[in-house]
Amino acid sequence: MAQSVNLIEHGKPCSIRGLSVVDEHITWVSGSKGHIAKSTDGGVTWQWQQVEGFEQADFRDIEAFSDKQAIIMSSGTPALILKTIDGGRSWKTVYRNDDQAYFLDAMAFSADGKTGYILGDPIDNKFLILETNDHGSSWHSFAYLPPAQPQEAAFAASGTCLQLTGSNPTPAFVTGGSSAQFIEYLSSKKSWQAIQLSLAHGKASQGAFSFTHGPDRIIFTGGDYATPNNSDSVTCISPKHPYKNNHQLHLSQQQPAGYQSCVIELSKASYLSTGTSGTNISTDNGETWRLIDNTSFNVCQKAKRGKLVLLAGDKGKIAILKNH
Repeated sequence: MAQSVNLIEHGKPCSIRGLSVVDEHITWVSGSKGHIAKSTDGGVTWQWQQVEGFEQADFRDIEAFSDKQAIIMSSGTPALILKTIDGGRSWKTVYRNDDQAYFLDAMAFSADGKTGYILGDPIDNKFLILETNDHGSSWHSFAYLPPAQPQEAAFAASGTCLQLTGSNPTPAFVTGGSSAQFIEYLSSKKSWQAIQLSLAHGKASQGAFSFTHGPDRIIFTGGDYATPNNSDSVTCISPKHPYKNNHQLHLSQQQPAGYQSCVIELSKASYLSTGTSGTNISTDNGETWRLIDNTSFNVCQKAKRGKLVLLAGDKGKIAILKNH
């Protein structure tokens, strides 16, 4: 079966990095200059808005639960979290911090939407973690903050450097800069474990940008956004429980065609990744990748309930993955 990326929306004055596909019909995106859009027909048509009073905000991530309820997160200063329960007609500020040290990178929620986490860049040598236990209506600092290496950070490129893992969902994330790490919270020990990833790192533009869990493995992707066509050390693979498997990490045998800012699981053994260098697909558990489209995108997501897959990027670009 062949896949293609079909552009369905473009030309808006914003860069989209937040994408949440609820089901076969409902999708939300978020981006720069306060832009939000929602589709209720599988991405065919979109209702756009600039959130009033937040026209300069850069909404790098969005989590949607229905056509009525969604949460958006702004990177930069001030650090903002807004929530709507009426389909975007009104937004309530549920968190704000004007400290310039705060830079929010990504957001992830449990399946029921009650528990959620937000990852932020390090402050005083510890990564910022915010937590909600009431569907995003209020937020507080997580009790156990993970240590950061000097010049290590996370990337707010696609909202997918942070994920929840395990049957009792706990946060895990990937990093870049001086070190490319996979850092996972172990609730039983109330501590964090970290492993070094075999991805490009050492510069501020390099590292791990995204990851996804398959049935028996984790796929990590990233590279160097400053040299997007460099395909060295872009994707690597780990056993599902790397700490219990002697850190059996290895690079993909055939790498994607350059820097990738997002990776998702499509189905068993099948994965999709995208970035400014184009979109790639693997049908052998991430071992080999092939370029299917060279259009620049920032993020891709599959429906939480369904098979719809969308991509989004700069200049308001939104596309759908088609199977032929």
